[in-house]
Amino acid sequence: MLLTVDHTTLYRYDRPVRGVVQSHRLTPAVFEGQVVQAWDVTVSGGTLGGGFRDGAGDWVQGWSVAGPVSQIEVRVQGKVLTKDLAGVLRGHKELTPPFAYLRDTSVTRADQALTELGALIKPDDLLSSCHLLSETIADRVKYMPGSTQSRTTAAEALAQGEGVCQDHAQVLIAAARAGGVPARYVAGYLQSDESGTTHEASHAWAELFVTGLGWIGFDPTNRCCPDERYIRLGSGLDGQDAAPIRGISRGTGTESLSVTVAVQLQEQ
Repeated sequence: MLLTVDHTTLYRYDRPVRGVVQSHRLTPAVFEGQVVQAWDVTVSGGTLGGGFRDGAGDWVQGWSVAGPVSQIEVRVQGKVLTKDLAGVLRGHKELTPPFAYLRDTSVTRADQALTELGALIKPDDLLSSCHLLSETIADRVKYMPGSTQSRTTAAEALAQGEGVCQDHAQVLIAAARAGGVPARYVAGYLQSDESGTTHEASHAWAELFVTGLGWIGFDPTNRCCPDERYIRLGSGLDGQDAAPIRGISRGTGTESLSVTVAVQLQEQ
């Protein structure tokens, strides 16, 4: 299907800052499940910097904005032709070996509860047990917008039994790693619902490495593997590592942001 994307992130500062530098992972991944038809990223008042493809196969692009500035808008617009590969990341080129994604981070470190979840992983039936783990997390962590924060850990989200897509992904990652399976966080987009309602943020899911098949996506939030409704941007060890936009500002102004994302079907 052909999906259109309109993603706006608006940064506001309560007092002008001297400048802002950002690093973007806002370019769709290159693999058999998606082909970019058109794609444009603009930054109000911004100057395009250097870009490179990292070891995970993601395009990283630098931007800078000279101050004084009180507001910055990052706008993403594009069209991507997608197809359903049953969650398999087929045809994606990367250099980072899968075992690198066994490493914990501060938000994905497994406690006893996560380690017990990881015991669901059965090496002799790896694919099925990965599906079971994803379904179990969907049962254990109820989707509840606003129930967690950006720095909520996987252990905290599992303990309170509520979270959002970031928490679902990080709980799955932590449990999978505890069970000996390389796992990583994926940031991207998900088609808006039938009413065309925009999302408050981009979407997130996890990829687990299954020997013989490669990286496979699992989305506990929607109890499925990514299909033609999804657009994959980039990956990382956790949500912060895979964030579509990262940056620093020079100044004492306090930053606030608002995000709107509309991903809609243009044609079949």
